Amino acid sequence: MFGLMSLGRLVALPMLAAALLTTPAEAKKNSVGGLYNISIAGFKVGRGTLSLVMQGNAYSAKVSLEPAGIGTLFTTGKGGAEASGWMVGSRVVPSKYRMASHASNLDFYVNLSQGSGSIRSMEVAPQFKPNPERIKVTDRHTRNAIDPLSAALMPVGRAKDSLGPKACSRRLPVFDGWTRFDIKLSYSGTKEVSGHGYDGQVVVCKARWVPVAGHRPSKDSVKYMAQANMEVWVAPMGRDNVLVPYRISIDTKNGRLIVEADKLKIDGAGSDQASVD
Repeated sequence: MFGLMSLGRLVALPMLAAALLTTPAEAKKNSVGGLYNISIAGFKVGRGTLSLVMQGNAYSAKVSLEPAGIGTLFTTGKGGAEASGWMVGSRVVPSKYRMASHASNLDFYVNLSQGSGSIRSMEVAPQFKPNPERIKVTDRHTRNAIDPLSAALMPVGRAKDSLGPKACSRRLPVFDGWTRFDIKLSYSGTKEVSGHGYDGQVVVCKARWVPVAGHRPSKDSVKYMAQANMEVWVAPMGRDNVLVPYRISIDTKNGRLIVEADKLKIDGAGSDQASVD
């Protein structure tokens, strides 16, 4: 079974939560909060809590992850992450990202400070062991990349495009502190969902993991993930021009991993933009 670290990195894309940013009082606020269940091959192995707050064009997110069900037999580790930043048009511009977890008697930690499309400072532990095969992460790889939590915010240019093919027409350049990879999305269709706090349409996107740097190309896990079937369902987060994941599924060597909303609360509407000094 997956350890907490592997599980956390796989489900970072759909798992979100948030704390309110200080922005002008007149900016409209939207929030998403709830619980996600995590299963592998039909067996519940974890759960996560989330909330996401957007006020104008500012966002802040926080997520926690812990084992549940049979997952408690394999790990006692727990973890969490938080991110904040801004939305500029159809772009997500992160400011800060922090992740901390403990599993298999090891502590994992990432602290990224970002600005103007670049990483300004970075703390990561543990470091990868030196290996001549590993593709080195350079400044070019981290420029205009986004952290795993910020990658879960998916703005669209126009509200009328939020439930159509343009919702999936994107490549997400993600840097998690160790590796740089792309999540390439493509449109598959729409579905109607109900219950769990959201009733309505979701857009179904096929997803593909594309390694860029920080990985070792010969590793079986890298080769497998590059070919694995993935799918993401995204739903409006209370404002028509921003989507967030509702469900994600990934084929793994241990069976299909599914992260799906169990209880959601979506509040607020509107898309007023906060002013930035």
